[in-house]
Amino acid sequence: MATFLAEAAKDPRIVGFVTVTGVEITSDLRHAKVFVSVMGSDSEKEATFQGLASTASHLRSRVGRALRLRVAPEFQFKEDDSVARAARIESLLAGIKAESPAAHSADTSSPDKSGEASGA
Repeated sequence: MATFLAEAAKDPRIVGFVTVTGVEITSDLRHAKVFVSVMGSDSEKEATFQGLASTASHLRSRVGRALRLRVAPEFQFKEDDSVARAARIESLLAGIKAESPAAHSADTSSPDKSGEASGA
């Protein structure tokens, strides 16, 4: 699936960075949900999903021929935002890590309040 999208999908609406994150297929092989992550603006994402929808029939015939299936699955592309969420979490963690040395040095220069309370 990812190979086809990278090499054979020539629709100009497919822009941005497209990653196939998963595929769910029914047991009768008639329907498949293809989960993709698209990095880009909202307008680029919308255009990309329109382009993917238009290439679905070509993809269906190509997969059917490649796998010698009597009935090839119909593909439905769904947005998977897990990659974007992971990138957001990474940036938040990087921000916390960058703040951590400054907060740590401030904590070591101030007197320990727990020690004052136990001494009284």
